[in-house]
Amino acid sequence: MTDRASRAALGPVGLVLVGILSVQLGAAIAKGLFDVVAPTAMVWLRLATSALVLAAVARPRLVGRSRDDWLVVLGFGASLATMNWAIYQSFSRIPLGIAVTIEFIGPLVLAVLGSRRVRDVVWVLLAAAGVVLLGFERTDLDLVGVLCALLAGAAWACYILLSASTGRRWEGFDGLAVASVLAAVGMTLPALLTAGSDLRDGRVLLLGALVGLLSSVIPYSCELVALRTLRPAVFGILMSLEPAAAALAAIVVLHEALSPVQWLAIACVVAASVGATRSGAGAAARSDAPGTIAA
Repeated sequence: MTDRASRAALGPVGLVLVGILSVQLGAAIAKGLFDVVAPTAMVWLRLATSALVLAAVARPRLVGRSRDDWLVVLGFGASLATMNWAIYQSFSRIPLGIAVTIEFIGPLVLAVLGSRRVRDVVWVLLAAAGVVLLGFERTDLDLVGVLCALLAGAAWACYILLSASTGRRWEGFDGLAVASVLAAVGMTLPALLTAGSDLRDGRVLLLGALVGLLSSVIPYSCELVALRTLRPAVFGILMSLEPAAAALAAIVVLHEALSPVQWLAIACVVAASVGATRSGAGAAARSDAPGTIAA
């Protein structure tokens, strides 16, 4: 790559990194506020903030939609709500970096299942080794927290699949905006039951809005701009840094220090995700352009 091309790529790469750091900073701040507002209520505040912003920006067209359009976006919203609720429940019980590392197994397995090459099983085994290391290192990990992280990973995989289906049926950000509204509506009753009068506290609402901006609005905006010029394979590799970013945010904001073995476990999952992303991108390239030769 030429120096000029490298400088051109720095912009979108930087935006993706800002989005990643923003998401994990928002998660760390949210965890630090769980003594003030329950995790379920914080999830609702995050979803409500992003829903309001996205609906205002996208102004989705609702008339003339088919039954299948609504079923797809309803499933998309359900996966969005489940993913957020489960990961917040997880890191309310276990360290943030560990929760996000376990959650990452979902999209990683999805990426490998999309490949037809046996050698890609290596990436799953490497990620599994990372999770096993976490288990051996922290035998005191809360089981519910671990299971919630796995549920969040499964919901993330569903979110990825439904995102593609939604994108084919809803223009631009319309589908995401509608799904966010549906997710927020679906979480309203659980939030009221767990938080009650706390949701009438102006300070709680402001803190929830801050988390929503950091965890949803800023990352969505950064990714939207970055993906205009950034190759999907590069984007996927950068997103593999999420577990490490979560661990760093937890250290800075929550003082949740990890042991060398736990960092090794996170490195295994990150490496597996990078490998699966590169492998999947290479397979797609060969499928789209069978006459080309990989460098």
